[in-house]
Amino acid sequence: MYVYLYDNFLRNQKYFSIIKAIEVKLTDYGIAGKILHLDNYIDTKQIIDNEIKRGAKTIVVVGNDKTFGHVLSRSANCDCVFGFLPIGPDNTIADVLGIPVSVEAADVLAKRRKEKLDVGWINNRYFVSQLHVPPAKLKVIYDERFSVTAQYKMEVVICNLQPFYWKNGNAGQEIVHPQDSKLEAFLRPLTRKRWWGYNYEEPSIFPFEEMEIMSDSAFTVEADGKSSKEVKIKIRLAKDKIDMIVGRNRKF
Repeated sequence: MYVYLYDNFLRNQKYFSIIKAIEVKLTDYGIAGKILHLDNYIDTKQIIDNEIKRGAKTIVVVGNDKTFGHVLSRSANCDCVFGFLPIGPDNTIADVLGIPVSVEAADVLAKRRKEKLDVGWINNRYFVSQLHVPPAKLKVIYDERFSVTAQYKMEVVICNLQPFYWKNGNAGQEIVHPQDSKLEAFLRPLTRKRWWGYNYEEPSIFPFEEMEIMSDSAFTVEADGKSSKEVKIKIRLAKDKIDMIVGRNRKF
């Protein structure tokens, strides 16, 4: 039994035609199922747990990167297979998973090619796509072995499924591997300009299993669409893995 979780933004009329075309394909494949619409006030884990009790075996997220992170970060330990039908802009995760942002996403779902993917863990909650700490005065400790600081400020991006893009004169992109039992941290120190502001340096990449980020003052942490203020966070690879349907052209 398939259950489809639609993001609320898909109610916009401009998505009606693509959704209709995908639903026709799903029906042709015999994998049409129950449709539920999400909003910010719905506990997705409770919904998924209830649907699993009713016999659901496959939970399909329908939307974009934000939808994917919102659902999976709350439900990574649910006993089911997850699928993804990317629709609309802001779909970088789909490319990593080898899922086209088009009607052909239904073909990938129907083939049920499955892979187990790593999940991150931060201060007692999951994250599956990317964690971002905007520039701040930080100290970073890797695997309890060595620490990194910057003279001024430092930006930290930790990737699991979502690629890291940066631009500093030339555009850059780094695709990460969500099955290597590691998380990848990208550290970008900022150097002060002569008169005002800061310059970004090129990022350094550190694979790790556990990391601590701390500061003398509160800093912002953004993970899978959730933002909070922290003075210390511990990040590690979670014991749980996601059972995900992927495409043949995945990037890992």
